[in-house]
Amino acid sequence: MSVIQVEHLEKKYGRFRGIEDLVFEVRPGEVYGFLGPNGSGKTTTIRTLLGMLKPTAGRASILGLDIQRDSVRIRQKVGYLPGELNLYPEMTALEVLRYFADLRGMKLGKEVHDTIEKLKLDPRKRIRDLSKGNKQKIGIIQAFMHHPEVLILDEPTSGLDPLMQYEFDQLILEAKKQGKSVLLSSHVLGEVDKTADRVGILKEGRLIVQSTMQELKCHATQQIEVEFVTAPSQEALVNIPGITDTQVQGNRAIFTVSGKMDSFIKTLSRFEILSLRSLSADLESLFMDYYREDSHAQRV
Repeated sequence: MSVIQVEHLEKKYGRFRGIEDLVFEVRPGEVYGFLGPNGSGKTTTIRTLLGMLKPTAGRASILGLDIQRDSVRIRQKVGYLPGELNLYPEMTALEVLRYFADLRGMKLGKEVHDTIEKLKLDPRKRIRDLSKGNKQKIGIIQAFMHHPEVLILDEPTSGLDPLMQYEFDQLILEAKKQGKSVLLSSHVLGEVDKTADRVGILKEGRLIVQSTMQELKCHATQQIEVEFVTAPSQEALVNIPGITDTQVQGNRAIFTVSGKMDSFIKTLSRFEILSLRSLSADLESLFMDYYREDSHAQRV
């Protein structure tokens, strides 16, 4: 059974579009990247799933519970990080976390304090004195602290520096290892690259693409730097399958490869190679290519 099941879900604000005819699922132990720029409908979807907005049409369930009929029970079972986190400015970080713990009938155990330390959050500072990134850390900790079966996180890495983004990724990967399911909203594909199993891309309230990360990477362009033992001729490096650009300098070449690597690697096997390394997989360009398309066709 799907952990989150969304069936033709719609939310409209009078004449204005919110989300339209959304169909997707989040499976047990899966991280589902929910992608799209600001205004595409990600937050509207999340707020509708959690019972904060009433859907105009369609239905959805979380852990088998109906999002309208069972919204209170759903929120008890879900770890939720909103896109805009409002905290009491005069309280310290620790007081805020104790407040969330009291609401859930729990104590702050060693695991929570370990996460505070891992995220380098100063628990003695008042909220008013914290940066956006440090406030975000509080939101992340409160979402994880009660060991929810499902995590719904709206732009969770907003304001985090690269080191803290890495620590956040480790929290997600550990949650996945424990069998938890995660709906992870972001406007940057690279932020979900290391953790997501599948992604859905929203455009103007519609889901235009669903794909595994593996398939996305197969369609992305990659740059491969190859150092040959002996510099090959220019003629030998033309018409290699899947190559969209080649830059040659001496016995080194940088190939831009589109799609699967198999044909490219087989062609290279004709040469004596000293080293080969991947410079990048340009997932962001692929994301923008999908976003520019007008088609609503879905990939699975």
